[in-house]
Amino acid sequence: MPTIKPVHRILLLRPSALGDVCRTVPVLASLRHTWPEAEIYWVVQSEFAAAIEAHPALTGVIPFPREDFRRMWTRPSACSAFGRWIRELRRGRWDLAIDCQGLARTGLMLAASGARLRVGDRGAREGAWLGANRRVRVSPDCHEVDRMLELAVAAGAVIDPDPTLYVPSAASAWWREEAAKREDAFTVLATTSRWSSKAWPTDAWVELGTRLVERGSTKWIGLLGSSGEVQHVSEVAEALDARGIPCVDWSGRTNVAQMMAIIEAATLTVSNDSAALHMAVGLGGRYVGLFGPTDPARVGPWRKPEWAIRAPLEPGEQLSYRDPALGDRIMSRLSVDAVEKVIEGMCEEPVS
Repeated sequence: MPTIKPVHRILLLRPSALGDVCRTVPVLASLRHTWPEAEIYWVVQSEFAAAIEAHPALTGVIPFPREDFRRMWTRPSACSAFGRWIRELRRGRWDLAIDCQGLARTGLMLAASGARLRVGDRGAREGAWLGANRRVRVSPDCHEVDRMLELAVAAGAVIDPDPTLYVPSAASAWWREEAAKREDAFTVLATTSRWSSKAWPTDAWVELGTRLVERGSTKWIGLLGSSGEVQHVSEVAEALDARGIPCVDWSGRTNVAQMMAIIEAATLTVSNDSAALHMAVGLGGRYVGLFGPTDPARVGPWRKPEWAIRAPLEPGEQLSYRDPALGDRIMSRLSVDAVEKVIEGMCEEPVS
């Protein structure tokens, strides 16, 4: 498939969500591998920029202040602000733009970029494909990372399958100070999820943390969570403390970059299908992902299916993680014994 030549300026569109931003990095690596002299900019939601801003393949980030533009169809000031942001984006004089998200807002960004080659998924939701002038028919059953890489290939890129994330220097310095207060190896448990249907029950997390410490697999437990997840994480921390299990609750007290520093330092990360898991994949440590209504073959650890476990489903069971009635009905089928077995098998493998 012919591409444009030369390519001097590239725009990568993947504003959200945080886990998806993290697993888009192989696209960035492929673009840099193919066009080593090009300037590559990434449109990313402002609060997630720290996840990728230290990557050496990236020229710079273009923050997308999504909160400022909420309800812009009913708020003239927000509509005006979005219009200014779009006009500024167009001034980039892009040669190539790729929409890795495939929603209405990124389709609009793609169209408004004015790039000579605008690549998008032909099957993208909300009419996002309309912004592309090269529309790619991607297999609906492939892994999300492979889907995005197909877009990069359609743009002329040669795949470089490198998912590595880089911790910003300020967060690394913060961790050195934090680590000086503690000793020994620790395990991160990321017990929350934006969607309750993806979350393993609290008592299961408490039991797993207890076993890992009591059996000598780790010395203490680190707990992560956003400012909106403090109550849930504190319940896990209090239950572990009641059992005499040493733990540190970082929920609501760390930013994205600091979360990355913690996960990079951990000997093991166990996580629901959430951002922490995809950070762990990119930071090169050991990790296990817990899945229920979502399929790890499509959204799990890329090229590491054995480092994920899915709750058993009933024959023909059709699920949507967005269904509020689902609760933890599926995730509760996942036993602590089964998760522990995956951890034991994973720890026998060398870290890639």
